[in-house]
Amino acid sequence: MVRRSLLYCPGDDREMMEKAVETDADAVIFDLEDAVAPDEKAGARETVRETLDALDDPTPGVAIRVNPYDRTGPEDVESVVGEVDSPPESVLLPKVESPGTVDALVEDLGALAREPVGVVPLIETAKGVVAAEEIAAAGGVDAVAFGDQDFTADVGATVTDDKTESLYARERIVVAAAAAGVDAFDTVYTDIRDLDGLREQAEFVVELGFDGKLAIHPDQIPVIHGAFTPDEEELEWAEKVLAGQERASEEGAGAFTVDGQMIDPPLVERARTLVERAEAAGIR
Repeated sequence: MVRRSLLYCPGDDREMMEKAVETDADAVIFDLEDAVAPDEKAGARETVRETLDALDDPTPGVAIRVNPYDRTGPEDVESVVGEVDSPPESVLLPKVESPGTVDALVEDLGALAREPVGVVPLIETAKGVVAAEEIAAAGGVDAVAFGDQDFTADVGATVTDDKTESLYARERIVVAAAAAGVDAFDTVYTDIRDLDGLREQAEFVVELGFDGKLAIHPDQIPVIHGAFTPDEEELEWAEKVLAGQERASEEGAGAFTVDGQMIDPPLVERARTLVERAEAAGIR
């Protein structure tokens, strides 16, 4: 499943949620945390629950961001997973600093959900970055996401245009996700009007190894998708690699070459990723 873009929308605004599932985002996130005022959270749970049950097989995957699990997260999960006929595909869990928090959510999901619900821990603090490997490897996790705003505030970093202050955190999260065999999603780009800046940042995190990027406005979706779409040269290489891998398998061979380059399993996996992104973009 390709998840290049994940679009946040407020969990207390049913109209926005219904519009979000009609966008080209690969996934939408009904947000019960930052997008909802404290005294509106109970009503937002009801709104999300009603919206989920009214959806008719939406094209984007639907996720829910709950509140931190040491606050009202358990109440959110019981409401939007245990009390709905159509549960979300995954739950985003904010401010995760240890695998124990993930374990608690997974246990609750197992008791409440009639079908598997994935967990996406949001790593947003220094402690979370340090524990990224254990968090990504926790049972039930199918992706990890980076939250830049909270992270830079937590470490007291000076925010710069090129985001050098969070480069280490991004790289560590990508490596942790890859080691655990799960996806990694980059943080939101908060300047909705600066699509050129978004494009530059999205292209950069693709180079780092991220699988997708969080978004806060529908206008950001095509820019993110463009960054995650391979160009003609990359796609041609990927198709050669997969064709070579198929021939080598039929012949019982191990390694093989493409245009003079020795191809091993990691490069085959890279080729598959590029082809999947091309298919998601409709260019293959």
